Amino acid sequence: MSTKIQLAQQPEADDLLGRSPLAALVGMLLDQQIPMEWAFSGPYTIAVRMGRDDLDAREIAAYDPEAFAALLSEKPAVHRYPGSMATRVRQLCQFLVEHYDGDPGALWRDVDTGAEVLTRLNALPGFGRQKSQIFLALLGKQFAVRPQGWRAAAGAYGDEGSFRSAADITGPETLAKVRAFKQEAKRAAKQKAAEKPAKPKEAKEPKETKKR
Repeated sequence: MSTKIQLAQQPEADDLLGRSPLAALVGMLLDQQIPMEWAFSGPYTIAVRMGRDDLDAREIAAYDPEAFAALLSEKPAVHRYPGSMATRVRQLCQFLVEHYDGDPGALWRDVDTGAEVLTRLNALPGFGRQKSQIFLALLGKQFAVRPQGWRAAAGAYGDEGSFRSAADITGPETLAKVRAFKQEAKRAAKQKAAEKPAKPKEAKEPKETKKR
């Protein structure tokens, strides 16, 4: 798997994402509660601090937990919550070692259907259904990993011509479109919540008074 990626908006970080399945998975894992560029530059930062040109699932899985947390916490931190994310990255790598012999590409290599890839992604620590669908869409749209039914399995994130997620970012212009979509979705959700009628309070039954 090697392709031109522009998720981190940083050449060295994007190069790693394009040639390393594990880096792409870790970037997707980190993509929450921080800007996407920060999340997807994280794998490169981790690799550099480990003195490597790529990430290795076995090495990270066996890494001392406190030392790995400290590595992610160095300034600038890899994430807003580097300690908890260090744990999640190690858990992801431990799962890959246990179930896929440390080979992240085996998650989708030679798999016949998008539904099966989605099931495998959804089983990963830190990957809920939404994150799994976004990553499946990323595989199909940018890495040419397109098992039968991948768009349907990815849901709306697999739609052609959409600008919903990291799967649709191919440069600064599409990054701006995805960011605008997310902001509008948040605004609409807030407005919907504000317009929702308040639930009427149930009348409390009077307390019985004890007869003297």
